[in-house]
Amino acid sequence: MTLGIFPPGRHNAITDVPGVRVGHCTISEGEGPLVTGKGPIRTGVTIVEPRPSVWRSPVFAGAHRLNGNGEMTGLSWIRENGQLTTPIGLTNTHSVGAVRDAIIAEIHRDRGDDESYFCLPVVAETYDGILSDINGQHIRAEHVEAAFRALSDGPVPEGSVGSGTGMICHEFNGGIGTASRLVPNAHSGAYTLGVLVQANHGQRRRLRVDGVPIGERIPTEIVSSPYEDLRKEMAGSGSIIVLIATDAPLLPHQCERLAQRGALAIGRTGGIGEHNSGDLLLAFSTGNDTLPGVGLGELDFEDIPVRMASDTVVELLFEAVIDATEEAIVNSMLAAATTVGRDGITAHPLPAEQLRAAVVGARENAEGAAS
Repeated sequence: MTLGIFPPGRHNAITDVPGVRVGHCTISEGEGPLVTGKGPIRTGVTIVEPRPSVWRSPVFAGAHRLNGNGEMTGLSWIRENGQLTTPIGLTNTHSVGAVRDAIIAEIHRDRGDDESYFCLPVVAETYDGILSDINGQHIRAEHVEAAFRALSDGPVPEGSVGSGTGMICHEFNGGIGTASRLVPNAHSGAYTLGVLVQANHGQRRRLRVDGVPIGERIPTEIVSSPYEDLRKEMAGSGSIIVLIATDAPLLPHQCERLAQRGALAIGRTGGIGEHNSGDLLLAFSTGNDTLPGVGLGELDFEDIPVRMASDTVVELLFEAVIDATEEAIVNSMLAAATTVGRDGITAHPLPAEQLRAAVVGARENAEGAAS
């Protein structure tokens, strides 16, 4: 299902943006009752690389917070400096530090000891403790290294994979979702915009797809909710991370505006930025490749030439990012497999046929009413 007027890219993924790569490491071990430190484990790591060795050629970036009950490290420097200088790590809430340290080690393996530099990696999280032994802190450096080795610019596995392994979205199984859009421009024919989400948020009753109240048409009486085995009022207390990439040449303030519009898609699908939800968005642009590398070496007093997209193009990107983010959220639920987690708690995917029937039926009813 493609939402909106702009066509998707080749893979309908964030990796359609040239230079962007994604890698997953999935950890799924054990079953039965929760034993802290032993499992069951339903977690992982995902790495999103804006471009190879991004610390040597940073990209402009901007962030937005819909609700702040979450963590994305490195944002203070991005807000101050307007540049993203490291790969982005995604994981569970209690493993942010382990992933951050491992990213620093990965950068050091590339840069070595011959230069002086600093690293402020961007690592974001959502809570997978409903399905996984989150307090066991099972993420280690070797898992981050595996995600780096898996980096690819091809199709992106979605659903309950990598950092999305133990995530729940609108009381369906959720996790990683991605989508892309091609936006026309006068120079290269089209700019590419891609979105990747880690979706772990929302209540079933609020879920809407393409304006259709899917949560009302596929209630928990039809597809059960994992929260039925816990306290139902916990539903919606998760979070969502939205990463937005484009090769349109945007300055930091334009990236921030793009991140803000991604939040509209969270609302359009039924998210409200609940009190216990961390809804954090980061947008970056690979459209400039003249920014100097990050280091502590000699000062450079030269001017730096940069390009900037027009407001007309930026407005088209607004529409594209909303459509792509909505589709990425939906894809996270469609692509996920049924996951049985700790204590037998089970999360089911969004059933594709029922979703299609509901959306098609709504469109036919609207057309009939219009005629």
